Amino acid sequence: MSVGPARHDRYDDEALRAILRRVRSIALVGASANPARPSWIVTKYLLERGYQVIPVNPGLAGGEILGRPVVARLADLPHPVDMVEIFRNSEAAGPLVDEALALDPLPSVIWMQLGVRNDAAAERAEARGVTVVMNRCPKIEYGRLSGEIGWTGVNSRILSAKRPKLAAKGFQKLTIEER
Repeated sequence: MSVGPARHDRYDDEALRAILRRVRSIALVGASANPARPSWIVTKYLLERGYQVIPVNPGLAGGEILGRPVVARLADLPHPVDMVEIFRNSEAAGPLVDEALALDPLPSVIWMQLGVRNDAAAERAEARGVTVVMNRCPKIEYGRLSGEIGWTGVNSRILSAKRPKLAAKGFQKLTIEER
């Protein structure tokens, strides 16, 4: 990877795959209860892939999204998380990264959604040893790396002669494990 802010322009597939394999619990900041919103779709997708997702939204705190209790802010998380995913704009990402850096223990990953990039916040997080991914969607990356996204005709840029392993019986889902 390159140095400086440019290192966040491109991510190695194996690095993204390693993050998605290692992470098990995710605080999703900016979660929505509206099924038409991308954050709801991503929450549902990640839950279906076995991740424990905790929705974070002050306007919906105390309620539920997809059967998961919503908390108002990161400080209200009921337990430590592996990753904080930010579904807010680039300007809001700075203070949210600072909130994540106040958690004890620290999350190992801060992931900023498509269109969200804050290099100064990323620098602060990386200085504390936190891995940062910006301007990417974990749903899209999981689907691309598993080959699942190819079912919809999207070029995943992943070629393999190996038969994919299905994650479950019934409804077909692919997994990023051992392709």
